[in-house]
Amino acid sequence: MIGKLIDLPKRLDHRGNLTVTEGMKDIPFHIARVYWVYDVPGGENRGGHSHKHCREFIIAANGSFTVTLDNGKEKKSYLLNHPYQGLLVDTNTWRTLEDFSSGALCLVLAEDPFDEDDYIRNYDEYIKFLEQLSK
Repeated sequence: MIGKLIDLPKRLDHRGNLTVTEGMKDIPFHIARVYWVYDVPGGENRGGHSHKHCREFIIAANGSFTVTLDNGKEKKSYLLNHPYQGLLVDTNTWRTLEDFSSGALCLVLAEDPFDEDDYIRNYDEYIKFLEQLSK
């Protein structure tokens, strides 16, 4: 399985809807870091890396974008366009975010604090890393 879409609790209210998520309840990890990506110029991509340990939960808090996941054997793309739904990205999964709509806001809940050593930022190195894991 590459990625998993998870619907979050949605509270409908005439004053405006509300969605809440909790680590270890709605997503399978404690949340150690939160960051967001916005004002992505047309035609630009984000991501382009993998994590050795950190799992992430990616939400289109506003607008839409596509997340393509690659585990070295297969690729799968997900259109994220609902603020009450997120994509669980496991470790050792290459991700690319693209096709951002105007005004898109990408919200990411991460399992770990930032650690540059957790990143693999070169695709060829990523494939070599996966080969080492399978030995």
